[in-house]
Amino acid sequence: MYAPLFCVCLAAVSFVAADVVDDCKINSERVSASEQAVLNRLAPLKHKRFETTFKNGTESYTYTFAVCGTVLNGTKSTNEGLVQNKTQNGEITVIGRINDTRVINGTDWILLIYKSGEKYDKHCVKEPRKAMVMISCNKKSLAEGFTIVSEERDRMDECFYLFEMDSSVACPPDESHLSVGSILLIVFAVLIGLYIIGGFLYQRFVVGAKGMEQFPNITFWKELGNLVADGCDFVCRSQPRSSETAYRGVGDDQLGEEPEERDDHLLPM
Repeated sequence: MYAPLFCVCLAAVSFVAADVVDDCKINSERVSASEQAVLNRLAPLKHKRFETTFKNGTESYTYTFAVCGTVLNGTKSTNEGLVQNKTQNGEITVIGRINDTRVINGTDWILLIYKSGEKYDKHCVKEPRKAMVMISCNKKSLAEGFTIVSEERDRMDECFYLFEMDSSVACPPDESHLSVGSILLIVFAVLIGLYIIGGFLYQRFVVGAKGMEQFPNITFWKELGNLVADGCDFVCRSQPRSSETAYRGVGDDQLGEEPEERDDHLLPM
């Protein structure tokens, strides 16, 4: 008689264990590829816990948030992804559960929504609570700044708790692409390298050149270098060259007597 009872208990335990999840689960018949891609982006934050404290007059609350993981451990866990702990009496209220998750993303933000929280006592026609966590892009940190923004409960339905935090997982991937100028420079550098290497091999093994003569078109480059140097000398010289001393001829009036005339007095009379 104990065997059937044991089987029933075992089945009940198996059902409870199967009902508890350890990851975000989108409560939909068909999960879209975009939603699954956003969940994959949250992988670096999975099972990380964050806390923030909020004071409302004399009351104080602590909110604990787990990214695609449960806040409570052991048998107390009921798929709670975000809970409220009232400081005065330690009363815990589940705001949202990970087995009823929705995700929406934009260019630099991700909105993570936990539904199926505990029902309101008086507000919002006693509908289940819902937590919305806005994750904004911050490339400098994996996760920081978890705070509560507001609790929207002064309405008939669709009430929610709004939180925010910063994380690099919400940032768009960096797309590295080369500009047209960079591509042209790379192509030019490759062509120059092929020219030098190919010309060197041709001059060495086909022509049989040695030394500097192995450089392709060495005569042309020497002449080009001289022309460039002359051009730089002409354009960039700050002072004109010192002019050479002009040749000044000697006039007839400056000439003295011819040597033979000057030596006439040496001849015997």
